[in-house]
Amino acid sequence: MSSPSSTLIRDTQLLRRGRVLEAWTLSWNVAGVVILAVAAVAAHSVALAGFGLDSLIEIGASTVVLWELSGTGQDRQQRALRFIAAAFLALAAYLLIQTTIVFATGYHPQHSPLGIVWTAITAAAMFVLAYGKHRTGIALDNPVLTTEARVTVIDGLLACAVLLGLALNAVVGWWWADPIAGLVVVYYAIREAHAIHAKQ
Repeated sequence: MSSPSSTLIRDTQLLRRGRVLEAWTLSWNVAGVVILAVAAVAAHSVALAGFGLDSLIEIGASTVVLWELSGTGQDRQQRALRFIAAAFLALAAYLLIQTTIVFATGYHPQHSPLGIVWTAITAAAMFVLAYGKHRTGIALDNPVLTTEARVTVIDGLLACAVLLGLALNAVVGWWWADPIAGLVVVYYAIREAHAIHAKQ
């Protein structure tokens, strides 16, 4: 049986690990917002713009988790989860409007080598970070950290979807693959927001 002092040391180490993982996620997504903005404007890509907005949400989510890990209390956790859910719904609404406009006008996005490279690297990075956050959140019994780990998993999945859309547009000229990838982001954003609300 663990002594109170060893449990405290373990929890302190886990909290430190959680903060480090969130700091890495935050830093990655700050860089991603800049890179994706450049790539999205250059290619006029809905999918890249949506993924850039998802990076902004991930920045917000990581900031919320860092705030939550600095304190305790059920009310603090519930407010953090509500913020993350609201951010997902805002992302879904924006992308749905943008995708509808692209389909209505038939606008063809350009190729984006920068977008392809960044989304490929981001997918790998997000899956690694999500795994670390999930394990740490389970060990801490912290629902905010485990929920945000799922946000990071979705970030990785969305990177894969956007990458596929960009590749299909670049290789075979399927321009509609780009806005379809944007709709994938909409679906996952709504689903995750619903899952968070169902827990509260």
